[in-house]
Amino acid sequence: MERNVQKNGLVNLVAAVMIFIVAFVVTSYVNSLAGQACAIFLGLGVLVAFAGWFQMRLEENERLEKLEFEELARARGETTLFAAKDAEIFPAQRARAQFEKFFVPGFGVLLFLLEAGAAWLLWRWISKTDNGIVPDRAMASLSLFGILALLLFLLGRFSVTIARLENHRLLRPSASFLLAGAYICFVTALGIAGTRAEFPRVDFYVARALCLLLGLMAAEMLVTLLLEIYRPRLKGKIARPLYESRLVGLLAQPESLFTTAAQALDYQFGFKVSETWFFQLLQKNLPVLLVAQLAVLFLSTGVVFIEPGEQAVLERFGRPVGVLEPGAHLKWPWPADRIYRYRTEQIQTFVVGYLSDAQSESVNTILWSVSHAKEDNFLVGNRAPVTIKNEGTDTNDLFKAPPVSLIAVSIPVQFQITNVMDWAYRNADPTNLLQDLATRAVVHFLAGVDLNDVMSHSRQEAAQTLREQIQATANAIRLGAKITFVGLQDIHPPTPVAADYEKVVGAEQTKLAAILNAQAQAIRTNALAGARAFTTTNVADALRQRLEVSAYARAALFTNQIPAFAAAPSVYRQRAYFQMFAEATGRARKYILLVTNTSDVVIFNLEDKIREDLLNLNVPSSPNNSSP
Repeated sequence: MERNVQKNGLVNLVAAVMIFIVAFVVTSYVNSLAGQACAIFLGLGVLVAFAGWFQMRLEENERLEKLEFEELARARGETTLFAAKDAEIFPAQRARAQFEKFFVPGFGVLLFLLEAGAAWLLWRWISKTDNGIVPDRAMASLSLFGILALLLFLLGRFSVTIARLENHRLLRPSASFLLAGAYICFVTALGIAGTRAEFPRVDFYVARALCLLLGLMAAEMLVTLLLEIYRPRLKGKIARPLYESRLVGLLAQPESLFTTAAQALDYQFGFKVSETWFFQLLQKNLPVLLVAQLAVLFLSTGVVFIEPGEQAVLERFGRPVGVLEPGAHLKWPWPADRIYRYRTEQIQTFVVGYLSDAQSESVNTILWSVSHAKEDNFLVGNRAPVTIKNEGTDTNDLFKAPPVSLIAVSIPVQFQITNVMDWAYRNADPTNLLQDLATRAVVHFLAGVDLNDVMSHSRQEAAQTLREQIQATANAIRLGAKITFVGLQDIHPPTPVAADYEKVVGAEQTKLAAILNAQAQAIRTNALAGARAFTTTNVADALRQRLEVSAYARAALFTNQIPAFAAAPSVYRQRAYFQMFAEATGRARKYILLVTNTSDVVIFNLEDKIREDLLNLNVPSSPNNSSP
């Protein structure tokens, strides 16, 4: 019987090698991601089958060696030859012990590294690659994987039964890998069939699931290796093979889960729970219950609820048949009908030219000169290029700064989906397309505006212009979206030159302030000079008019005096004399002398009086405070 088990192990090894080679060739032929993971799993099965078959040979050699020793002992009796040490008498036993002591743990470490490395590398490869199944080769590969699954199932089921009936521990690992490989080949065939049914992502998801399985196998092997270090070594107790995976055994024989659960329940409750009628009924009718649950799950896919604010596109066998409004709807079960939900009433936002990070979000005040996020620099025009002189050159060696500059800007764009069918089917990846359209509009717009204008007073007009341009482009390609808002914020020069730009702006503001102060001083000085000139001109004009009027008056007086003089010359002369005397002595000091025959006392104050013009001085005011 042992020889038959060893032959079964060899058959398992040969079959595993051949099926692995065929699976690898088919995977390369069809370019299936799930096929790659399946080939890796079958390759691990080859290693496990080889280790199990080799250990079977060692144990078989040990058994034959013991039979020979017993036969010789009975024939010759005990001699000095048979009284030697066991290591000298039983070399096959020593080889088997050394194999289990050193090779099996090392082989377990190798399995762990291969499983973990394959899971990690395959996961990264699946995430990065864009390769898909070749459609023309899918049907042939589907058939081949189906045949491999059938062969593995028949051989694995036979080996598992033999291992269980004869309780052979070394046949179980390879048998479990073969039976689990049958199921994995069948799942891989389903992934390829999904591609034929116009579901290209099925192969991708199957590959991801197999990567997770490899990762779980690696974690199980790591735990097994750690527990093996602390496992008590009892003489005569046969240990479970270290390379035997319980996870693979459970995958190959899920019915063993009931046996394990029954043993756990019996131990927990203290009586034979597994022998009760309920447990027996559950065990017998489990397939029916599973089928009923799957049927309920399948029928539940025929009911769909669309949330408020959403609209859904209904596809039947990959073709759109209508739009579902909010509420409950009936449809054909999966995979005949599928729905794609869209938030049509939600205002969605993306930002052009700016990619926030956790550090920038946590800071309230951000300076231009401090790098705070990943920003894109845009070209912007300079309408008034600056003339610059090279240092150390002639005064004639001048050049103008280029008519463009760089600017960093954060432009939030908010949009709303208005036509679900256009949004879903007119363009591929509409969200990224709209962001690309907005970026192109921003690049074109900034290249035609002035740097100082867009950073100061024309932000609102620029935002409105950008919104109109993006909306016009989206309407032209029937994107099915409405641009609700476009904003211009966080506009600043690139961070490396922000400090120098601030210095330039400060110098320009200082120059402008000096120019405005000079203009104000000029206006004030010119106004004061004009007022003084106006006053002087008016005073001179008044004096001229007074002199002219006085001259006319004197001329008229002289003309009128002639008739008076002719009428009474003596009287006229006397009158003129007294008038002249009164005018001439108006400011003179006068003394009145009365008659001498009176007793009046007259007191004369002969002190000089202060001149009146000294008491009433006109002090000219300051030129800054003078008024016209």
